Amino acid sequence: MEKTYQKGDVLTVTIEDLSDEGLGIGKADGYALFIKDTVVGDECKVKIMKAKKNYAFAHLEEVIKPSSFRITPLCKNAKACGGCQLQAMSYEAELAFKENKVKNNLIRIGGFHEEFIESIKEPIVGMDTPFRYRNKAQYPIGYDKEGNLVAGFYAGRTHDIIPNTDCLLGREINKNILECILSFMSKEKISAYDEKTGKGLLRHVLIREGFTSGEIMVCLIVNAKSLPKEEQLCETLIKEVPAIASICLNVNLKDTNVIMGDETRVLWGKETIEDELDGVKFKISARSFYQINPVQTERLYKKALDYASLSGKESVWDLYCGIGTISLFLARNAGRVYGVEIIPEAIADAKENANHNGINNADFFVGKAEEVLPEFYEKQKKESEAEKLSDSDKDNQSMLHPDVIVVDPPRKGCDEKCLETMLKMEPERIVYVSCDSATLARDLKILCEEKYELKAWQCYDQFSRTVHVETVVSLSRV
Repeated sequence: MEKTYQKGDVLTVTIEDLSDEGLGIGKADGYALFIKDTVVGDECKVKIMKAKKNYAFAHLEEVIKPSSFRITPLCKNAKACGGCQLQAMSYEAELAFKENKVKNNLIRIGGFHEEFIESIKEPIVGMDTPFRYRNKAQYPIGYDKEGNLVAGFYAGRTHDIIPNTDCLLGREINKNILECILSFMSKEKISAYDEKTGKGLLRHVLIREGFTSGEIMVCLIVNAKSLPKEEQLCETLIKEVPAIASICLNVNLKDTNVIMGDETRVLWGKETIEDELDGVKFKISARSFYQINPVQTERLYKKALDYASLSGKESVWDLYCGIGTISLFLARNAGRVYGVEIIPEAIADAKENANHNGINNADFFVGKAEEVLPEFYEKQKKESEAEKLSDSDKDNQSMLHPDVIVVDPPRKGCDEKCLETMLKMEPERIVYVSCDSATLARDLKILCEEKYELKAWQCYDQFSRTVHVETVVSLSRV
């Protein structure tokens, strides 16, 4: 009779593998156990917390014999915090885990053969120092059990705040800014937002830094149209951190887990801060999408440019373009680039960034890629068939069948309609940049069914000490 397990059972297991979320996987009589804070090779005593028919989630009670890959986390909050899943693992093992995660998804979900995937793989690109790399951090504000104001990060799978003003993935200056804000709130009796009651003022503090410019933006996300004594708070922050170039307030009155609202106004300084990637300058607003690891981003975009194989004459679509980071990289080597992004402020930034860099061969559109691309394609196709093209439309004809399409979608991957239109447009090459290898593999399966061939892929450790990894892929038309 097959042995069954239930909540409260204590077992000894050896960790054989890691899940995509970084949970250790051990087995007892074939029964799978998923255990947080474990490393492959650990021999552990664990306690079952939630039992299912074929698997369970268990709590790490004790590491009986540590793995050769286990290290002591630098952060004292690593175990409690939900942000860093891999701080107890050596960096070498982390890179191997991430590369294998992508490879396995390409095989299991994408349907590619292992030998083929191995043959076209380029080695993962890691960081020299996998800490202090984030140029953006969002800190929830709340109270501890004693009623003291705290800033930090949510514990795994909860909205309980682990107090931490000095995250080792963020910049050192963040600590000064957060402690200054908490002190001011305490002094002026400014309340923190309470998710349970929907009352209170300050919800989150967003901090961004331009690594090349040194400029810092502080954005206060509030459950109101204003904060008490805004001017005094700005004066206090600027005195404490002279590098601050922008202080703004974002209004979020909704009962939601979405951090930022739609309305942002500047309290002090500039609307944007500046950063630079490989000689291209970018202006970044509070709600702009901008890759959080500029060191790795520059390397990643250079590889995307390499895969695009531009000679200076090509027509290119850049879907999910954000503030135009990849678009402007491409535009310096292409004939014409069209960028698409759903967030209006990001497109405004993209246009401004193009002007700021003297780039005049990039155009940007606001909207969903899955809507803008098909609408453009159908409109141009009908006008072409009716032979009613204006001069500008004739210029756009090259975009019906572009040389290259670059996509950098969110974690959910590309919309089905967007993929269909890409296949109709039949670009010579597709460069796919992905932050989720499962949806990447799903989309590659569709693209490679008939018209495209996977030529190369490479991982970039964009999110060190977490389970996330960035991948760039090269596709060519068959």
